Amino acid sequence: MKFSIGDKVVLKRTGEEGTVVSYINKQMVEVEINGTTFPTYLDEVDHPYLKWFTEKKKPQKIKGDIEQMPVERIKERPQRLARGIYLSFIPVFKPNETEDIVDYFKVHLLNELPDDIQFSYDVKLLHQSEFRHEGKLHAFGNLYLHNVPFEDMNDQPRFHWQVAHTTNIEMQAEEGVVRIKPVKLFSQISEMLQKNEPSFSYMLMEDFRQKEKKKEERQQKRVVLEKPPASHFSKLLTDAPRYELDLHIEKLVSSIQGLSNADMLAIQLETLQKFLNIAISHKQDRMVIIHGLGKGVLKDEVHKMLKQTPQVKRFTNEWQGQYGFGATVVQFKH
Repeated sequence: MKFSIGDKVVLKRTGEEGTVVSYINKQMVEVEINGTTFPTYLDEVDHPYLKWFTEKKKPQKIKGDIEQMPVERIKERPQRLARGIYLSFIPVFKPNETEDIVDYFKVHLLNELPDDIQFSYDVKLLHQSEFRHEGKLHAFGNLYLHNVPFEDMNDQPRFHWQVAHTTNIEMQAEEGVVRIKPVKLFSQISEMLQKNEPSFSYMLMEDFRQKEKKKEERQQKRVVLEKPPASHFSKLLTDAPRYELDLHIEKLVSSIQGLSNADMLAIQLETLQKFLNIAISHKQDRMVIIHGLGKGVLKDEVHKMLKQTPQVKRFTNEWQGQYGFGATVVQFKH
């Protein structure tokens, strides 16, 4: 082997120094840099000795004020995948008679968001929990979770996950389940090898979403509705029987300012109920109720109330020269 576990190495592309923590196969190793572990190919790393001897040493300042001391810069690893949170699988191979075969998978949680996250992870195999872990993962962090034997993947384990923002309570927590079918698994391994990539990943979520605000409860429709606000006085002050009742809102109140559609409908239906009771008590034979056309909401509510009134013999909504289809004729039974 070119490197041993624990050897110091340097990444050829970035010049960052790290430590070899494990071998994945004959071509790949896992390297740890600043607490982050990730896979890389052997030809992408080298011994750091040449770098140590060739790089220029900075002159050491013996004296100086505190303000002159260099400020340490925190290096963040570059973003490797598109924005999101991923569950990543690294296949670890073992030699066979003809070719290397997959022995097990190393499962990592990748955070490719600029936000710290709180997560819960649970792997269930045949409806039993095999591995569970909860914790926090910093922005652009990579966390090794556990190993999954290749044989267990044939039983299609379910990878349950939950993710929440650590600081912003306005963000919606997300959850889901990853289930990999054997056919899909073999396809992904084959595609991974063809592209010469070290792993394959599943996007759990692309980004956090704002929580939905609670919708106002809708007002229930009732035959007897609440009375209108006291500031709106009905124009129909008399309790005399009416053979023609116009339910247009401007005929019922002095002003519609501040009234919602539900308020206006309540006034119209309360007025109808009032004059239906008067007509019944005075033994009227018929009544014409003018409701207009519009979207048909008032007409439907009028007909609904008439159906629920036992003293109504029948009612019709036919074309009339004076009202068109905007009025309903009611006949009472006594």
